[in-house]
Amino acid sequence: MKRFCFLLCTLFIVSRISAQVRTGADKVDEIIKHTEGKRIGIIVNHTSLLSGSSIHLLDTLVARGVDIKKVFAPEHGFRGNAGAGEKIDDERDEKTGLPVISLYGKNRKPTPDQLKDIDMLIFDIQDVGTRFYTYISTMFYAMKACSEQHKAMLVLDRPNPNDYIDGPVIADSLKSFVGAVSVPILHGLTVGELAYMIRGEKWDGKADYPLQIIKISGWQHGDPYSLPVRPSPNLPNDQAIKLYPSLCFFEATNISVGRGTEFPFQVLGYPDKKFGTFTFKPVAMAGFDNNPLQKDKLCYGVDLRNTDVAGGLSLKYFLDFLRIWGDESFISRVSFFDLLMGCKQTRYDILAGKTEAQIKQRWQPQLKAYKEMRKQYLLYPDNRNL
Repeated sequence: MKRFCFLLCTLFIVSRISAQVRTGADKVDEIIKHTEGKRIGIIVNHTSLLSGSSIHLLDTLVARGVDIKKVFAPEHGFRGNAGAGEKIDDERDEKTGLPVISLYGKNRKPTPDQLKDIDMLIFDIQDVGTRFYTYISTMFYAMKACSEQHKAMLVLDRPNPNDYIDGPVIADSLKSFVGAVSVPILHGLTVGELAYMIRGEKWDGKADYPLQIIKISGWQHGDPYSLPVRPSPNLPNDQAIKLYPSLCFFEATNISVGRGTEFPFQVLGYPDKKFGTFTFKPVAMAGFDNNPLQKDKLCYGVDLRNTDVAGGLSLKYFLDFLRIWGDESFISRVSFFDLLMGCKQTRYDILAGKTEAQIKQRWQPQLKAYKEMRKQYLLYPDNRNL
């Protein structure tokens, strides 16, 4: 009963704080001022809604007369219904008639030809705060394109629901679309702050293009924030979002994280009874995954849907399953694991049997330097002792 009351109280507090938040997208009049007289390209998806409504930013700006020439879509597509890693094709938006150009198909970065008839790119997509969540890679490549083609960029800021700092800072040799910029796994920044960091550290190349951020109101670092819409098909709720930073590494193993179920990133399992008593069976699911790992096989493991998760990055689940598996073949996709983790040494430490505390201790010098750099780019107060 006490735990139920605590959870109810927590949900009330989160809901109250979330209701007070005004995102950058909510400040339509301010957006109009920035876009006046400009030809616009807009990078959006299904999360690009005005707060407390189902009204899409694109529809709002078109109705207000903003000269939008084209829409750019990230991983999962403009409507957010494509599976992870699924190639996205160009299309046309039925409602506005505007062309929708995929940034998760033939190219990840807007090409000079795609930008020739626009003056400004607007970015408005909800991030979840992890380096390997590819929406921030899309923003990074858009910034590089603006830098190269001398186009303006406007970022509409949104809160970070995984507002922590943890994990190794990525090695340059392991940068990819699941790790494009030199930050830890949990970077502790909003997309607006990250854009300022990319610009300030000159990771985007040239520094002579206009970059502006429309800030959040009613939020600061450390405030909980419940996303009003799932940011991607396999992150359906707050619990999945909290667990995502810790469970994503299982994607480099043969352990199912629940893709192909109604509760992805909230369970772990494998077709062997030694992994636990909870059972589930991944199946093809439209809008989720057509060919999930361990498809149509009964998996045994653990159910984390009602587990208290404080948030942040934990290696506990990974180390527990590795111990049950028994040898280094547990990491079946070594290269992908290193890309997700951002360093090879962590894999060596894990396979050497080091504890979570010992593994995390090795990250601390880099994290200390990163935290100092981060302070330069904060747009919102952060009074935590990080």
